[in-house]
Amino acid sequence: QVQLVESGGGLVQAGDSLKLSCAASGRTSRTYAMGWFRQAPGKEREFVATVSWIYGNTYADSVKGRFTISRDNAKNTVYLQMNSLKPEDTAVYYCALRQSADLAYRTWEYDYWGQGTQVTVSS
Repeated sequence: QVQLVESGGGLVQAGDSLKLSCAASGRTSRTYAMGWFRQAPGKEREFVATVSWIYGNTYADSVKGRFTISRDNAKNTVYLQMNSLKPEDTAVYYCALRQSADLAYRTWEYDYWGQGTQVTVSS
């Protein structure tokens, strides 16, 4: 079993930055991928970014150039640096882990999920 714990959410103004963290513990595979998703009220959970130890990272078009995903393998932690935040970035942000190195973009491709952290961007 794997546990994921997110932190770093909060209330900010448009144009500000936030950095989310997600620490993984438990029985992770040696070459897992981690991702960030978000869900706004009344909307489906959507892909934000993913990082693989082997295949690098990729981003949703809506955050490309503003968000950066990174990972610290020694700490089993993934980060999401969010810059130039917009009101439309407001959502609950979830980290997820996939017990495979392949990059994945759909919720069902991930095996474990964190509890979510709220990010609110005011205009």
